[in-house]
Amino acid sequence: MKILVTGFAPFGGEKINPAYEAVKLLPSTIAGTAIIKAELPTVFRKGAQVLQALINAHNPDAVLCIGQAGGRPVISVERVAINLQDARIADNEGNCPNDETISVQGKTAYFSNLPTKAIVQFLRGNGVPAALSYTAGTYVCNDVLYHLLYWIDTLYPQMQGGFIHVPYDPAQVVNLSPPAPSMPIAAISEGLRLALIAIINS
Repeated sequence: MKILVTGFAPFGGEKINPAYEAVKLLPSTIAGTAIIKAELPTVFRKGAQVLQALINAHNPDAVLCIGQAGGRPVISVERVAINLQDARIADNEGNCPNDETISVQGKTAYFSNLPTKAIVQFLRGNGVPAALSYTAGTYVCNDVLYHLLYWIDTLYPQMQGGFIHVPYDPAQVVNLSPPAPSMPIAAISEGLRLALIAIINS
């Protein structure tokens, strides 16, 4: 079994992205399953293009994408992606779509086929704060998740896929006013490791 795990490049003026920093700390094998780690560009459509190239190169059994959601207090397991791009800030190439459709062929929304509830329960049972989320936003994270779930629906029916949003790292919030929730990258990475175990055991 192989699982592809991705994180994003820093964006919005940040020096780090805790999503990819946490992914880099994951072991290369978990419970006998190969973990393939990669970084995606924080760019509308391009992030999805890089992801599809990785899927075609590695043929994973499951794909778990990780993104930063500044302001969220816990690890958030996403259940759904929507067919909408609507950016509050520009991506890393200056794109700032306003109420645009991701795919004219795709459905209004797609649900993750990962065991989202089981992942949350397993994380909580092991002392990691986690919650289900019903919005992946309308930025690049949702764009990548929507493309992933669209491909599972149309191209890769045997593959599982989903998305986890993670909080800021403490270093990112030191000078924020008002302050925002945070979680150390090592703790985030442990949460991701547990999420992968839950996926493997499902």
